[in-house]
Amino acid sequence: MTATLAEQPAVTVQERNKQIALDCAAAWNRWDLDGIFTHWSPDIKHFSEDRPVDSEIMKAAMRGGLAAFPDLHLDVRSAVSEGDRVILRITVTATHRGDFFGKAATGKKVTWFMLEELRFDDAGKIIEHYDVFNYLPMLKELGFVAADVM
Repeated sequence: MTATLAEQPAVTVQERNKQIALDCAAAWNRWDLDGIFTHWSPDIKHFSEDRPVDSEIMKAAMRGGLAAFPDLHLDVRSAVSEGDRVILRITVTATHRGDFFGKAATGKKVTWFMLEELRFDDAGKIIEHYDVFNYLPMLKELGFVAADVM
């Protein structure tokens, strides 16, 4: 038996926000940056490694990431929503096919890890974005640092 619309449980704000965060990850996996930007509030505040980042610089970094790693894929390992925030724990895999910090494409498969914290307004727009990256595995794979560095 199928429940009628009136009988279906209401989606909580936390569930809505988590779905939007997951939709942003799915947009990355389609290489659809505009699909991410549509969820940003016009006055969104970005922080990378706790440093403020201008939205246009953030967009350029995202485009640059896709240019260097055009098959980039986000695997969301966990998503936690509490209050007006969602945190995603992500494993990123990609192939180095374009310039990355002056290093020409190597064709090597790489991996890195990241945490994203998103804060939402009442309308479901992302008003704050925080990220923390662990690039060390990728930097080792590309030879930027010695393989035995912890």
